[in-house]
Amino acid sequence: MPCDLAVKALIQVTWHVGVFRAMTALLKSLLAASEKAASIAQVCRQEEALFSLLIEEKRGADKNKKFLQDFKTLADVLIQEVIKHDVGEKFPELQDHIRGEESNKFENGLGETVVVQVCPTQQETAALLGKVLNRKQAAAELLAAAIHQEVVLLDPALDNVAVTISTESVAVWIDPIDSTNQYIRGHGNVMPVDGIYPSGLRSALVLIGVYNRHSGEPILGIINEPFFQEELPAHRWQSKYHWGISYEGIHLSSLNRPMLQASPCVVLSSNEKVMLRKALAPLYGERLFFASGAGYKMLCVALGLADAYVLSEGSTFKWDSCGPHAILRALGGGIVDLSEALKAWRAGQRKLLPELTYNKPVEGAVGADHWANQGGLVAYVYREHLEAVMATLAAAADTF
Repeated sequence: MPCDLAVKALIQVTWHVGVFRAMTALLKSLLAASEKAASIAQVCRQEEALFSLLIEEKRGADKNKKFLQDFKTLADVLIQEVIKHDVGEKFPELQDHIRGEESNKFENGLGETVVVQVCPTQQETAALLGKVLNRKQAAAELLAAAIHQEVVLLDPALDNVAVTISTESVAVWIDPIDSTNQYIRGHGNVMPVDGIYPSGLRSALVLIGVYNRHSGEPILGIINEPFFQEELPAHRWQSKYHWGISYEGIHLSSLNRPMLQASPCVVLSSNEKVMLRKALAPLYGERLFFASGAGYKMLCVALGLADAYVLSEGSTFKWDSCGPHAILRALGGGIVDLSEALKAWRAGQRKLLPELTYNKPVEGAVGADHWANQGGLVAYVYREHLEAVMATLAAAADTF
């Protein structure tokens, strides 16, 4: 074989091997990124130089509220950019296919536009962040240290994930801090109701989802709880992550499938329509629970704290649901499009109800609504719970 043809063949073989990787490598990379993301979220709440920026809006007549609002968004953007950087560095073929909800451009109080990104060194990142934070260098250095920390995963269970995936056919959705309002308010002492936290820091999650770019199906999901447990008296938070893989007939998860409960219950948004609550009453009676954060409510279903999460409006987005959806699929469940599923149910097509997909924007939508789950949703683990919800809502024909 001529020399140039041999080199070309070697390049092709190397590229082919490179894009077909063990799912373990991608899972570990994403989990490490989620742990770093959790650390950044924690640092913003634990370190006084950063915490004062987060809470300053609560003090009323503060100057420069635009900057403070931007700082809240900056926490989201930093996490998003860190995940994109760390995962993209290990998987270059994914760099153009890792997306989130935030723009990384900021205008600081000095009128400068700054593009937030992870720089090659900690010092360079601190200098960049100093520009965003109006020269608040102590805060910038704390964030830069969190961004450039090394994360080591000590989880032997990950070594047993022997699944191969073509990384050239997947993409990633990131929700850097789901339930941002609860994150900012920062209530860490909210008590759960039957295991479900109605509000507070427990509902602020990092969500990462991997989906097939061609079919739109979710295949790998990560939910990281940055504020899972508070260590006293230091007031330091410990995180906890959950993951799931549903890929070509293989279903693996860090979670066990929850037990069926004797008394069914559902979790809803606190601002859910009254007519939906009334429609679900024949099925759930008084066992309607309310919580903040779409990702947290989906996690409640995965943990077996609720049998279903029902949402009647298009107020969630692809970055909210992709990761939790993959975990629910790994447990034998899923997330259906409520509007489309009701149409199918009423037409007698009940075997395969249409699930959410993640690769196509909503035609004619503007801005973030391009990626909204417009028809609402039902998240579930057990098929019988989904069917009970669909039958109950379909009976309320004039309501939905």
